[in-house]
Amino acid sequence: MRSSIPLDRRRLLQGAGGLGLLGLGGCASLAQTAAAPASRTFAPVRASEDRLFDITVCLRPFRAAGPRLETEQVGDTLVVHNYGHGGSGWSLSWGSSTLAVQKAMGSSPKEVAVLGCGALGLTSAILAQKAGAQVTIYARDWLPETRSARATGSWTPDSRIALTDKAAPGFAALWEQMARISFKTYRGYLGLPGSPVEWNDRYVLTDSPPGHAPPVLAPGELDFASYGDRIRDITPNPTYMPAGSTPFPTPVVRRYSSMMFNIADYGHTLLTDFRLAGGKIVRAEFREPSELTALKEKVVINCPGYGARALWKDESIVPVRGQIAWLIPQPEVDYGLQYRHVTMLPRRDGVVIQMLEGGDMRGYGDDNETADREEALTGLARIAEVYARMKAV
Repeated sequence: MRSSIPLDRRRLLQGAGGLGLLGLGGCASLAQTAAAPASRTFAPVRASEDRLFDITVCLRPFRAAGPRLETEQVGDTLVVHNYGHGGSGWSLSWGSSTLAVQKAMGSSPKEVAVLGCGALGLTSAILAQKAGAQVTIYARDWLPETRSARATGSWTPDSRIALTDKAAPGFAALWEQMARISFKTYRGYLGLPGSPVEWNDRYVLTDSPPGHAPPVLAPGELDFASYGDRIRDITPNPTYMPAGSTPFPTPVVRRYSSMMFNIADYGHTLLTDFRLAGGKIVRAEFREPSELTALKEKVVINCPGYGARALWKDESIVPVRGQIAWLIPQPEVDYGLQYRHVTMLPRRDGVVIQMLEGGDMRGYGDDNETADREEALTGLARIAEVYARMKAV
């Protein structure tokens, strides 16, 4: 992860407990001290075990070269691949699917099949409909059952998207195109009933400002690509809060704004849009690519996420395990928090707590989807510590 910006995501992950979020990485060198904020309250998160109602695990499909966006002929069927987005599936979905649909519609097919009902599958299906095709989604799991439904739901367009020295030639420019298309499309979901997409402020609590020494890779650590500087014009810069202006217990507090997807409502919105446009969903499981030739549609957009490793025997996909602890929703909590390698985000369907110790390497190569309750309780305890130490507002 090399950048012309002195402070990048890795340094934030190491020194601040990091979110790996583009709103921080690559922009903190431009951060300024905020003016004294208008009075506001910070409703405390009730981070206790009795409010823990679920623990979910997701395997992010990472490819060192970046997502697979290419065509393949399987018998008489054209397959357009659209998978391998690491931790950036939701964030890049509209841009990546725009490129995939352009490839799929090259011969102007009247019917298109989409394989997979997650973030990439749904956006590909909707865009193919808009391009004039009748679309059927074939999927073993519907959205609530997919790994996409277990994502954090934050705008992280370059989270484990590629390795700096392994990315395909020209990928940085392609990434920028996908990120800008996606960002612009998400603007159309802001302000809708249920708040499927919204902005909120996040606060990074640290003991000291990060330094400006060049980032150093630890032994065995991979150099994940960081492209945030390419879209800094659409990314709010973080600001340091004046001393004493917040009730948080650390001497340094950095604030930034980021987009968030309330996946339960956002996913429902996408499914509704797809069905209202005449789309159909068929439960189906494919074990070999040759089985796709039995479909009536002769153009298939392939969006199986991590499932591509088994279906397409794609050993370039590496699992990156991520776990979320879910607390009962608190509508009064309208801000995110990062403290001691733990992040808290206030989604409409629950307050999510995620451990991030280890940075981008956390969970790398781990395909274990069993929930770890001790990890969840450790995260809860660290968030609870913030409020135990907070001064009265």
